[in-house]
Amino acid sequence: MDPLLVVLIVAGAASAFCWIASLITKDTSWVDRLWSIVPVVYVWIFAISALLAGEDAVRLIVMAVLVTAWGARLTFNFARKGGYTGMEDYRWAILRGRMKPWQFQLFNLFFIVLYQNALLVLITLPAYIAWQHPVPFGGWDAAFAVLFAAFLVGEFVADQQQWDFHEKKKAAGGHLEPGFVTSGLFAYSRHPNFFFEQAQWWAFYAIGAVALVADGGSWLNWTIAGAALLTLLFIGSTIFTESITASKYPAYADYRRTTSMLVPLPRRRGAAAPETS
Repeated sequence: MDPLLVVLIVAGAASAFCWIASLITKDTSWVDRLWSIVPVVYVWIFAISALLAGEDAVRLIVMAVLVTAWGARLTFNFARKGGYTGMEDYRWAILRGRMKPWQFQLFNLFFIVLYQNALLVLITLPAYIAWQHPVPFGGWDAAFAVLFAAFLVGEFVADQQQWDFHEKKKAAGGHLEPGFVTSGLFAYSRHPNFFFEQAQWWAFYAIGAVALVADGGSWLNWTIAGAALLTLLFIGSTIFTESITASKYPAYADYRRTTSMLVPLPRRRGAAAPETS
């Protein structure tokens, strides 16, 4: 059986579960709880399929290991925030309050459940390209794998810095100026963790493209849709999240003016309010 068909069957089951669970529990964060898990399953389906077929699976094994490390880190970070204890994403609650019940249910079905589950398939499809073109693992593969790992470390550092700040904020009674983290990697990007998350999947796309190029194809192929749509999702989500943050913290306007939104860059003139320890 074509492994892509297996992936689509698993994705269909995951989508059905998320939708039914959201109706029963009135909690729309089920996709969030699967976000770090199902891509790992999908990539391993491609890798195991290549192994069973007796093909050169080195590239796919490397891709699967990288995505497993990505999933382990993200699962850990999500779990320590209480993501698996029934806590719904606060943004969905805000949107629910702005929509009529039937409107939110359509949003839940078509965007939260179907679109996001489809996206989780799309970002893993460079592994399908690698499965279709089982050429030997080479220098470019290794370079992009190292780049993926570097972005993974960057995201871990950014998440830890954000976690440390919020732990200090909690210890200070819920108030710590300016209300949000502005030091470390956050001095160069308002959302460095978001940047590194997206960058990993662009590196993942590149590994799949390497296989296609080595087999006579082009660097540009249809699986770029996954990384591109993920970037669009993050940009839209970031804009919405920042609108909420700006309404809570007056100092955020200055931080937004002086600091890059995603790509880490030197801070522009006019320093944001310093955080206290």
